[in-house]
Amino acid sequence: MHSEEIIVGLSGGIDSLVSLFLLKKQGFSPIGVSLQIPNWKNKENNFSFLRSFSKKFNFPYFIIDARKEFKEVVVKYFLDSLKKGETPNPCIICNRYFKIKKLLEFAKKHNIKYVATGHYAKIEYSNKKKEYLLKRGVDREKDQSYFLAILPQRWLSHLTFPLGEYTKKEVKKLAEKYKIPEFAKKKESQDFCYVSSKEKNNFLLDKIGKREGNIVTEDGRIIGKHQGIYFFTIGQRKGIKIPGKILYVKGINPKKNLVIVTEKKDELEKKEIEVSPFHFISSSFTKENKIKGEVKTRYKSQSTKAILHHKKRKSKKVKIAFQKEKTFPTPGQFAVFYKEDICLGGGPIKR
Repeated sequence: MHSEEIIVGLSGGIDSLVSLFLLKKQGFSPIGVSLQIPNWKNKENNFSFLRSFSKKFNFPYFIIDARKEFKEVVVKYFLDSLKKGETPNPCIICNRYFKIKKLLEFAKKHNIKYVATGHYAKIEYSNKKKEYLLKRGVDREKDQSYFLAILPQRWLSHLTFPLGEYTKKEVKKLAEKYKIPEFAKKKESQDFCYVSSKEKNNFLLDKIGKREGNIVTEDGRIIGKHQGIYFFTIGQRKGIKIPGKILYVKGINPKKNLVIVTEKKDELEKKEIEVSPFHFISSSFTKENKIKGEVKTRYKSQSTKAILHHKKRKSKKVKIAFQKEKTFPTPGQFAVFYKEDICLGGGPIKR
């Protein structure tokens, strides 16, 4: 047993709170830290529950006001991606450039070596590769290694994910065992935490405004109007609103403000994608020019067998070839590559 201090990122949900209790059981002295972030048109985060919880269970608790930085880093990325006709993934960017970064900075400032979060993933040290590996969590349905795919190697020795060896069902049982209040068992958000999917269109109209343009066929024929390219993503069917036809978004041209549609869904399926910049978590894998494994192009999508082609060790560009055709991978969305349970890394799809 030991009493080493460890920073635990607390959101108020059961995942982060169960993580804290598990670390206590392991002998750590947890220090809870919450990042105060803004929510569009909603009240600011209420941390009174966590304050009282920390007093009840006797652990230090701090709140970092990170509202300005969250807007500058995560919200700006989200809006800029949409303006370019891309599909953003704010959760991946948030973990790398905001959430985990801020927690590690807080830990370093207070001379604390480790940081823990409630992610369902694992970190293991490989004696063979002499590096840390990011691995899928035991619960494949809940596994969140996808959202951690661009973390730098140097961070992994300071991070731990206590829930990596547990299923969500087991975590819920632990929450009951540790008598975590019902308040923490709120429904988990599946949206961008800054704005819900229901409010997304109103948010975009407020922040960007209407930018009316044409909806065109592949041969350039105008068949309708749109209020802004940022309301669309490649492969989208809903929201095109052209009567009498089932259409899919095939392309987005931000320079000409066009949404290009097709009736041929099979034209959206691609056998190969280019990913740049691709971030390798472990540098040892950059020595391999051809890696067989699996790729995910969305968090909720199934892993698909694929081959990663990496020609130059220092190159940030890779090609990923699917063994079977993959339905409409979208520019901007992240492709994350796995070799068995090891998450090799990931990056945004370029084409």
